[in-house]
Amino acid sequence: MSKQPHVLVIPYPAQGHVAPLLKLATKIAEHGIKVTFVNTEFIEAKVMASIPEKAEGWSLIKFVSISDGIERDDDRKDFDKTRNTMLRVMPEQITCVIADISVRWALEVAQNLGVSRAAFIPYGPANLALSFHVTKMIEDGILDSNGNPMNDWLISISEGTLPWKRNEFCWSCRGNEKMQKILFESICAVVQFVNISNWVLSNSFYELDPSSCDLVPNILPIGKIVEWAAQEKVLAHPSVTCFVSHCGWNSTLEGLSMGVPFLCWPYFVDQYQNRNFICEAWKIGLNLCPDRNGIVTRHEIQTKVTKLLSDEGIKRNALKLKGTAINSLVEGGSSFENFERFIVEMKSS
Repeated sequence: MSKQPHVLVIPYPAQGHVAPLLKLATKIAEHGIKVTFVNTEFIEAKVMASIPEKAEGWSLIKFVSISDGIERDDDRKDFDKTRNTMLRVMPEQITCVIADISVRWALEVAQNLGVSRAAFIPYGPANLALSFHVTKMIEDGILDSNGNPMNDWLISISEGTLPWKRNEFCWSCRGNEKMQKILFESICAVVQFVNISNWVLSNSFYELDPSSCDLVPNILPIGKIVEWAAQEKVLAHPSVTCFVSHCGWNSTLEGLSMGVPFLCWPYFVDQYQNRNFICEAWKIGLNLCPDRNGIVTRHEIQTKVTKLLSDEGIKRNALKLKGTAINSLVEGGSSFENFERFIVEMKSS
């Protein structure tokens, strides 16, 4: 008889990254697979404080809490300091490692140990697909070596995807060239680690962006695996008529899954492209536009709120997309089928 599969789940230690992987781990455990979930002590305390009572299914998971090796006042985004500590908790009987793509070294370690591995992509598939075209765009003179556009063209990677506008790439960081270079190098490295993974798990519905999904090798869009504090419950309340959002991918999926129209106020990385999907492709929201001084004024907010609440077309589109999300998750839907396929392959590997 084959041994029971044992999955080690390693999130990037930031709340928005931990939440979807925690939900995914729960769903995997419900299928009879042993799951060990590794969190840093600092992030685990925040998770538990935000969700006082354990969510249903958490009892099926073994939680391992470790020190991140970072002093109280240090930058906790410096995750490399936790690597050695994290490696010491990796059990010998692990059969699969699922790691956030931002924790790329975990996938490399799993490969060296001959363990199956899945790269988890916390952002939308369009931005992942873009990373596969960076090298060619540099070779063709569309981007320079730091990811800066060489002209003001809109850049599209396929006929079915939305084009990227200048300064709206997921590595764009206006006014901070050093940070942009770091983000750009990180995006470029994604391709290497996606290619060494047995599976690529995307927190998305295939129906949202099939063109982008089809451009990424081995990708499995497995739907709305987000759960964080009470935001989903708030968005599901019938008195909520719009969602003012920075357009992070978790919040984007939560809002559209609840059929709530958006007021979009993006800040950086993938949020601008998510905003473009919300406003231009799916037509389920409006953008809050800053004035010439870069300020979103109260007049702008008032005007857009009034317009959004009276726009029946946006409301219809939001409810239609909610239906699409629901259909993707039920038996026969793409997310349901992809997740079942992933479970079967993990059990047989």
